[in-house]
Amino acid sequence: MSEPLVVVENVRKVYRSGPREVVALRGVSFQAHPGELVAIRGRSGSGKTTLLNQIGGLDRPDTGRVVVAGHEVTAMGEDELLALRRDVIGFVFQTFGLIPVLSAAENVGVPMRLVRMPVEEREKRIRMLLALVGLEQHANQRPYELSGGQRQRVAIARALANRPRLLIADEPTAQLDSQTGRQIMQLLRALVRSEGVTALVATHDPGLITLADRVLEIADGMVRETAPAAP
Repeated sequence: MSEPLVVVENVRKVYRSGPREVVALRGVSFQAHPGELVAIRGRSGSGKTTLLNQIGGLDRPDTGRVVVAGHEVTAMGEDELLALRRDVIGFVFQTFGLIPVLSAAENVGVPMRLVRMPVEEREKRIRMLLALVGLEQHANQRPYELSGGQRQRVAIARALANRPRLLIADEPTAQLDSQTGRQIMQLLRALVRSEGVTALVATHDPGLITLADRVLEIADGMVRETAPAAP
């Protein structure tokens, strides 16, 4: 088997509110390899988002270690983390996070502008990514003109803009109906295969778990691996 792209070792995270402590993660350890779609399952408040935030460098654990694509995330400074999130990790959120005044194509192009990709190359990749998610005919529409499923497809295309090696999706189907949610999960699985990325997808929807290569179940801040249910 190839070297793991993601290594999480004994990660612990505690939130404090006055004298009260809430242990979000209790020594979590796991690995994810290139080309895997890993579902992280658990009820709301179980620690899924907290775990993804440690991996994506959006938060720091109290103890433990996270390595992504050979970079020790937990030892990085803020500038290094910004570069990691720009060049190595793509994020998809349940709220889509699109810029309302920009078209679908312009939203997808934002990360490429940040790295000053040449205009011709940028326009070509925008067209390719919109075609990849089935939205080539909607390039000039703004988010309010698109359905929820279409907006999430734009968000996925944007996450792939700078050819990330890791895709982190936090409840990407939570605001969608079950059929559209399944289509989005199927799209993510197809992109893992075609783009060769690793995807970590948090969900509490049991209907989507069957599409994952591996399933990590998180409860009370602890993780165990379970087998995907039969479709």
